[in-house]
Amino acid sequence: MLRLLSSVGVFTEARGQFALTPLGECLRSSVPGSMRSWLRMLGLKVWFHTYAEALHSLRTGEPAFARSVGMEFFDYLATHPQEGEIFDAAMSDFGRGVPAAVVREYDFSGLAKIVDVGGGNGSLVSAILQANPRMTGILFDQPHVIDGARRSIGDAGLAGRCDIVAGDFFRSVPAGGDVYVLRRIIHDWDDDSAEKILRNCRAAMKDTARLLLVETVIPPGDEPHPGKLGDFVMLTALGGQERTAEEYTQLLDRAGFRLSRVVSTASPLSVLEGVPR
Repeated sequence: MLRLLSSVGVFTEARGQFALTPLGECLRSSVPGSMRSWLRMLGLKVWFHTYAEALHSLRTGEPAFARSVGMEFFDYLATHPQEGEIFDAAMSDFGRGVPAAVVREYDFSGLAKIVDVGGGNGSLVSAILQANPRMTGILFDQPHVIDGARRSIGDAGLAGRCDIVAGDFFRSVPAGGDVYVLRRIIHDWDDDSAEKILRNCRAAMKDTARLLLVETVIPPGDEPHPGKLGDFVMLTALGGQERTAEEYTQLLDRAGFRLSRVVSTASPLSVLEGVPR
């Protein structure tokens, strides 16, 4: 195995001894840009069972995960805590550089209140509030998530500037924000479900507010792109999808928005800005 990995640049071999290359350093847990948790997640056996049923997804548009495992993706993680912990760590590692990248590229000045819809542990809203000291925020997520979010917001010293609200974005989202941010939320869902989430955001928004989707945007052309693989994973696991800028334009239009611009960041994700129509 070491020899095989050396052939693709993970290790280097000399006189029967092996050493890490710069690429191999990413297997360590304590280095910037670590991919250790991500690779552990990709190696979970449940994915192999899912991909064995991928033809079902291609024929029907339905996720193969539930067909192969017998339950929905997030229900599986909730009942298999060790694998759920690996998945959470992988998502945390993947998103570690995203908040700083978003803050660097998108200008939040002049916006008084942010609503982070599906804000998870609060890393994004924390970064935005820390960079914009006059801004206040609301972190909105499911009831079982908000205890962890409250701790994270408190640890960041932002408890007095960020309210934690529990709810279901398929029903409603908090009103009164100047900017609504959804990071890697819409790609989890098919068009009908995504449109429902976005319509609920539109119903809560003032006509002067903005909507920001922080998502992978698949570029045109035949060149390799992580979003193209991610699109296949979303289809087979959740029934969701990654989208092109044109697909986001159409989705936002149906939900009552106009896509005004797409802002690239140093991370794999871009910021899609929507304004109410």
